[in-house]
Order: sequence, then structure tokens, then C-alpha cells
Amino acid sequence: MYRWGMVIDLDKCTGCQACVVACRQENNISFAGEKEAKLGRAKFWMNLIHEVKGSYPNTEMRFIPMPCMQCDKPPCTKVCPVDATHINTEGIVEQVYPRCIGVRMCISNCPYTVRYFNWHEPSWPEEYKKGLNPDVYPRKKGITEKCNFCIQRIRRAKMVAKKENRKIREGEAVPACVETCPSEALYFGDLNDPKSQVSRLSKSRRAFRLMEEMGTEPKVYYLKEGEWNEG
Repeated sequence: MYRWGMVIDLDKCTGCQACVVACRQENNISFAGEKEAKLGRAKFWMNLIHEVKGSYPNTEMRFIPMPCMQCDKPPCTKVCPVDATHINTEGIVEQVYPRCIGVRMCISNCPYTVRYFNWHEPSWPEEYKKGLNPDVYPRKKGITEKCNFCIQRIRRAKMVAKKENRKIREGEAVPACVETCPSEALYFGDLNDPKSQVSRLSKSRRAFRLMEEMGTEPKVYYLKEGEWNEG
């Protein structure tokens, strides 16, 4: 059984936001617009947190990419009254959009604030419409949406592997954010495979998880500052 996870090397991240753009394009994330963004209604399945270290003039900027943490013990799934969000057998916290009734209890219970409510019918600038992904269903008004590790890509890789009677090989199922990162700061793979890069990096002495003390057991690991090739 697969157990999908991600490792993000903070030492390599340059804050270019290529992962944010790729996620938006791959998953047909609609534009909120300037007015709605000012009301806090912007949507980013992959967000980029800025952290400033030190004090002026000796300051240093660090960037923290934040997708859904895909917790093993997700608090969001415990509060949904219609079971629209659940964790599947491969560890991905899924959102069943046709079932969602928009009560936003999952948003309130996510400590990482990586869930977003769709306040309006989806819309895109005209020049973006031709680039929409036909494999991804556009979410309608009044539901919650979130990162799902580009599950459509995982399913496509599983279909190919099943046809060839084998497991998915490393590098065959890669989310858009990982594929597009120019500094190769993001890694993705099967945490159950001890030989996979993501499994080895998650056990590095540089590895940590955000707010791990809450007991949510995220499957997104971060590598703190150190040697890039460790792990």
C-alpha cells in the first residue's frame, strides 16, 4: 500500500513561487480578484509563507511553501457533518466536492489554514481559459477546496502501473509543484518505500514537521538549514 508524502528543503527554496503558479494552473484554481483578495478570500492550494530572521540591517528572509499537510490524524475530517472530507487508504486527505455543503467546519479546525472556501462561481481571465486542465473538475460556489497532492496525476500513474502489472515507480507520480520547482526543493514519493528519496529524507536529522506537538502527524516534512545532500 502506498503512503504518499512530501519533503520540502527550506535551504533550497528561493521563494520564486513557481510551485504556487503550477498548482493554480494544474488544479484549475479560480481567481478571486483584487476586491475579494482584500477581504481575505484569495485562494492558494500551495501557499508561500515568508519568515524574516534577525533584525535590521542584518535580516534574512526564509520561505516556507505550505500545501495541505495531509495529516495522518487530520482534525478536519472529524468535524464534517456530511463526511465530505476523509483520509483515503493511501494517506491523502480527500475532499468530495459534490458532497460538501459549505459549513466550513473543516476550515475552522485546520491548524495550518490550508483550506479555502469558494465564495463565488469560478472565473478566470479570458487569456487563462485555454490553459485549464481538462482532467480537473472546476469547483462550484459554496464549497471548501484544498490541495490533494495532484491526485489526478497519481491515479494516472496507477492506471499505467496496473496495466503493466507493477507498482508505481519513483518519479512517475509527481505533483505539479514538485515538477516545476527550479531549485528542486520539493520531493514527493511513497513514505512506505524505505528506498524512496522522500522516505530517506523524512528520516534525516534535519527533518521536522510543522506544529508536530498537536498530534496531527503531517506527511509533509521540512528540512531545516544544513547540507543539501544530507539524507
